[in-house]
Amino acid sequence: MVSFVDRPLALFALLIAGFSTPLASAQTMQQSSQPGLALASSDSSLLDMRLSKPLSRHEETALRPKDRFRECEHCPEMVVVPDGTFTMGASADERGSTEDERPQHQVTVQRFGVGRSPVTCDEWNACVRAKGCSRHAEVTADHEYDSVTGILWDEAKDYVQWLSRTSGRTYRLLSEAEREYVARAGTTTAFWWGDGVDPHLTEATAADLIADIGIAMTSVISATPRTANPLGLYEVHGSVYDWVEDCWHDNYVGAPTDGSAWVTGDCKGRVLRGGAASRSLQTGRSAARIWFGPPNRMSYMSLRVARTLDP
Repeated sequence: MVSFVDRPLALFALLIAGFSTPLASAQTMQQSSQPGLALASSDSSLLDMRLSKPLSRHEETALRPKDRFRECEHCPEMVVVPDGTFTMGASADERGSTEDERPQHQVTVQRFGVGRSPVTCDEWNACVRAKGCSRHAEVTADHEYDSVTGILWDEAKDYVQWLSRTSGRTYRLLSEAEREYVARAGTTTAFWWGDGVDPHLTEATAADLIADIGIAMTSVISATPRTANPLGLYEVHGSVYDWVEDCWHDNYVGAPTDGSAWVTGDCKGRVLRGGAASRSLQTGRSAARIWFGPPNRMSYMSLRVARTLDP
C-alpha cells in the first residue's frame, strides 16, 4: 500500500524568457533537489502565473506526487497521483458493503493526473461555448464553481475529448480502479477519514448521518469545513457521483489488476463512483459502486477527469 505523506511544496518554474522549466505547484512526497518557491496548498496564484498552458515534456517528467497543474484557462486543476498497489473492494464485514464489491483483489496503478475536484459548471460551460459539449449547465449567481450535475456518460466522454483537443494532451475518464485508489488515498477504511461519519461535518449533519448508518458517535464533531483527503483531493465521498470508463460487472471475478478500465462484456451500463448528498452515507464509501445506462439522467451524475502522464 502506498503511503501518502505530506512533504514540502516545490515550484519547478522560472519566469525568465528563453527557458523551458518545470511547473511547481503542489505538495510533493519527495523533496525536490532544485530550488523553487514555496507554495501553500491553498494558494493557486502560481498556477495562474504560469498562464495555464500545456505541460512541456520536461515539465511532465519533473512532476512529483501531489504536484498540481492546469493546462488551459478553464481546464480543471489536476493533482499528480503516484504509482502504488492497493486492495480494491470491500470485505464482507464492512458495514453497508455488497456482493458486487467482492472479491477483494490487489491492483497496481501507474501514476496519472486527476482532477482536484469534480468538473465545475464554469469548466463545463467552457466546453459548451467551444461547441465541444452540447448540454449547457444551468448556473445561478455565485455557483459557477459548483460541480456540474445531470451529465450522461456519453456527455462526460465528449468533455474529456474536448479537453484532449484543447490541450493536445491525453485527458480521459478515470478507470474504476483509479477512482477507488484516489478515494482511499492510502487508507483501508470505508472512507479516507475512517469507518464512520466525517469528523469535519457539523454536529447536526453528523447526527443525521449517524442515524442513517446506525453507528455511535465516539468523538465530538467539529464545525470545521470539509478538508481534502491525503492526496489533496476534494469531494471524493458523498458529493456527486463521478462517471468512470468501465462497463458494469456484477462482481470482480476476472477484473483487471493493472488499474486499467474493464471494458469487455455488456457495456449497456457504465459505473458511477462517489456517492451523492441525496443518498445514504454508505453509498459514498471508497468501495461502493452503482451503474446506470442511457437514457437515464440523474441529478447527481457528474465527472472527475484523469490525465495520462508519461512514466
